[in-house]
Amino acid sequence: MLVPLTTADFLDRAEATAAARTALVDEPHQPAAALPTSTYGETLRRVRAWQAGLDALGIDEGERVAVVSPNSARLLELLYAVTASGRICVPVNYRLTPEEISYILRQCDASVVFVDPDVEAVLGSVDVPKRFVLGEQTETEVMRFDVAPRPWSRPDENAVATLNYTSGTSARPKGVALTHRSIWLNAMTFGVHARIWEGDVYLHTLPTFHCNGWGVPFLLAGLGAKQVLIRRIDGAEILRRVQEHGVTLAFGAPAVWDAVLQAARDWPGEIPGRGRVRVVCAGAPVSAQLVSRIENELGWEFLQVYGLTETTLLTFNRRLPDAPGDGGLTRAGAPALGVRLRTGERGEVLARSNMVLDSYWRDEQANEAALEDGWFRTGDVGAFDDEGHLALFDRVKDVIVTGGESVSSVEVEDCLQGHPSIAEVAVIGVPDERWGETVKAVVVPADGARVTEEEVITYCKQQLARYKAPTSVDFRDALPRTSNGKIQKGRLREPYWAGHDRRIH
Repeated sequence: MLVPLTTADFLDRAEATAAARTALVDEPHQPAAALPTSTYGETLRRVRAWQAGLDALGIDEGERVAVVSPNSARLLELLYAVTASGRICVPVNYRLTPEEISYILRQCDASVVFVDPDVEAVLGSVDVPKRFVLGEQTETEVMRFDVAPRPWSRPDENAVATLNYTSGTSARPKGVALTHRSIWLNAMTFGVHARIWEGDVYLHTLPTFHCNGWGVPFLLAGLGAKQVLIRRIDGAEILRRVQEHGVTLAFGAPAVWDAVLQAARDWPGEIPGRGRVRVVCAGAPVSAQLVSRIENELGWEFLQVYGLTETTLLTFNRRLPDAPGDGGLTRAGAPALGVRLRTGERGEVLARSNMVLDSYWRDEQANEAALEDGWFRTGDVGAFDDEGHLALFDRVKDVIVTGGESVSSVEVEDCLQGHPSIAEVAVIGVPDERWGETVKAVVVPADGARVTEEEVITYCKQQLARYKAPTSVDFRDALPRTSNGKIQKGRLREPYWAGHDRRIH
């Protein structure tokens, strides 16, 4: 018997086995009215109302439904509703500029976009057929509680479920097409390795637009696990919610846990969650010091994973009993179940699994560059130790990962080349204890021009999302080049990475 694997499977089980269990505790501090804490039965009633509303709007199966919002209950409802009805959900990074968001909506040809009120205030006149503000407008003008939604006419596990846009080596983001099959298998594989179960209380410290929250919101629904939403990262607020809601599990980049550690210094009394909380870290390599502080100062279990939006989960790493020192947790980890990894030319990590992307949306050139003989080129450089664990050392691709966000150095360079006082520019990543890496611009001023570091940074923030802007600027008379004129970024990076045993941080 062959039954298609779709995201609806998780919702069906939630309704059958966990209808009375607490589902979503919404973010209380938001411009849209927070939804009351709901059961899975109520959440699924609202999911059907979203689906019926999309039916009424004439949004057919396979059409793209974009959502631009920080973490909220409505965002999760749409992630569930859109995919389970055979439509394609496009969770967009709300931190991007209006121009960047507009490009994504055009590239995916979104039929409708739902936006957070704060995003709507800065989005401007983005040209889409239909646009609604999450909250009162969607409750009254979109959701339909009076009719049943049309069922998905022909469920297909190979149909695209989500498009997740990621910054790569190009100046434009690429849409990563993930199928129902890849999402289903990623959720289950993640659950096995992280030992997720019905009794977990999950805190959404990871933005949902990051690879659908790494795919785990689907599994949490299928298990009937409680989910607590947090809109923005604040270390003290994370500790408060761990205490108030009995949180046991949270995901995030190293910068998230650094913020918690800083807040813990001033926390009155015992740190909440000691001996109970598991944190899953990814987005940047971690230091032994960070691992030690999380385990000893917070008393939380530390787990590390490695993956990309294009691959979802690739490796998993947790401390084994009686493991000395950092327990090997600074390594990316061993291949996850069903994942094959090897290294290719220059040590680049190559991957294949049922969880790797279907394709880049409408971008054959990117597909040809990334997929080679059935293997996905990650752009990361690494090596395997005697235990079969992968450690990462460098990047082949010209990408900077800062605070878990990928930044294309080409995109930042293209932006800064438009500054009238800049003749040449190279953008590199440099190590940073809090963010892993930060963006540095190396600038050659135009003849006779004077430009300051502050002017360069401000100019970039006006054009791009703020996290893409340089945090520092160096000025040079010339940039080092090869004999054929290519800028030698390795030479530019070397002084900043001296003393580090790897060229990513």
